[in-house]
Amino acid sequence: MMDKAFSRRAILRAFAATSVVAAPVCANAFGFLRGAGDVRAIRMYSGRTGETLNMTYWIDGDYIRPAIQEITWFMRDWRTDQVHDIDPRTIDILAASHRLLDVSEPYLLLSGYRSPETNAMLRSRSSGVARNSLHIQGQAADLRLNSRSVNQMAQAASSFHAGGVGRYSGSNFVHMDCGPVRHWGA
Repeated sequence: MMDKAFSRRAILRAFAATSVVAAPVCANAFGFLRGAGDVRAIRMYSGRTGETLNMTYWIDGDYIRPAIQEITWFMRDWRTDQVHDIDPRTIDILAASHRLLDVSEPYLLLSGYRSPETNAMLRSRSSGVARNSLHIQGQAADLRLNSRSVNQMAQAASSFHAGGVGRYSGSNFVHMDCGPVRHWGA
């Protein structure tokens, strides 16, 4: 029979180990953003909708809920106008990468949230679209900057070890997400 104190202790150890392993995932991006005076902002443009976004979404340790809601609307599935909450960790990765690239131009947002229907349609047209894409969960964005190469953008995003980074050089964009750390593409 297992001792209750031992099993509780074992669970606490396992939780502590998980916390230590998971903590660095976005810590580098968050730390870099803290250097901005504890203010986080994002700038994007959507060629699909013609909308622009220049938004401070975090001040002094707190996300600004109305700003996150506006970013969520901006990153909606433009084909259907369906909205899904955008994970703030994704926004942090985008903002930290943009800051590291030291550019004044906004990101061109190609794809943020995708409805399951939109994802299935895109998947039927391209082998490069994942069945369970993080776009469906509001945890990914496909972006372009005219003043930076795909490699420069991918290197900036990868430097934070905070999620997935995909290079799509042929289509001139970079995928960034807050999922597991991984890299793909050329």
